[in-house]
Amino acid sequence: MSPRKRYSRPAAGAQQPAHRTESAEAGSDGGYNAGIAVFSYIIGGIIVWSLIGWGLDNLWGTRWIVLLGALLGAAGGFYLSHMHGLTRQSSSSGESNADSGPSTDGDSNAK
Repeated sequence: MSPRKRYSRPAAGAQQPAHRTESAEAGSDGGYNAGIAVFSYIIGGIIVWSLIGWGLDNLWGTRWIVLLGALLGAAGGFYLSHMHGLTRQSSSSGESNADSGPSTDGDSNAK
């Protein structure tokens, strides 16, 4: 029987800062990850549907279906990213920036 190392759990207070740091790091790159996902949906759709259009062009002897496939792929990629909620704007208060409206404090930012 091999000896096993026993690990004790750290105190509850020691785990809290690490958890906050992890969630802060996950929130700070969420926009980057969403942007990469949107980019990959759109580019992937263009590539896949362009190849399908290219195959149909070769099969039927046309030259325009590849362009239609690229446009269809771009539209489909944007649709997928929109349906996955990747194209919505969000703010820290839970409402979108468009819903907040103009400032009501009377101060103007004009200089």
